[in-house]
Amino acid sequence: MAVVNYLTIPKHIFDEMLLHCKEAYPNETCGILAGKGDEVSKIYTMTNTENSPVSYFMDSKEQFKAIKNMRENNHTMLAIFHSHPSSPAYPSAKDVSLAFYEDCIYVIVSLSASGGKEQPEVNGFLIREGNVRSVSLFIHD
Repeated sequence: MAVVNYLTIPKHIFDEMLLHCKEAYPNETCGILAGKGDEVSKIYTMTNTENSPVSYFMDSKEQFKAIKNMRENNHTMLAIFHSHPSSPAYPSAKDVSLAFYEDCIYVIVSLSASGGKEQPEVNGFLIREGNVRSVSLFIHD
């Protein structure tokens, strides 16, 4: 799979991702954004089995089901998202060490930015071999 340098997300999917993050507050939450090329067309919200405000781990059964559904719909995993309830929208050292999918964009939703839960800060990153690079997120109707 070719690595994209940006991600295009329909507003209704972006809003669903934000809602999932807000509902899990004060804990982190997570999920997968899937589609083709650079265009997201499906969101898979996941349960954070760690129930933690500082880390997440996707429910393996939910993740397996999502991957199966992606294959059936000829989609690929474009991004993994998770929330940071009390830290910036930038990968933590743990996020970097656990970034096993080098072809994916990692989207981080911060609920601690100046806008807090009402206006979360959302950023995307490519994480390869410990190096973090920002990527653009385009939200459209």
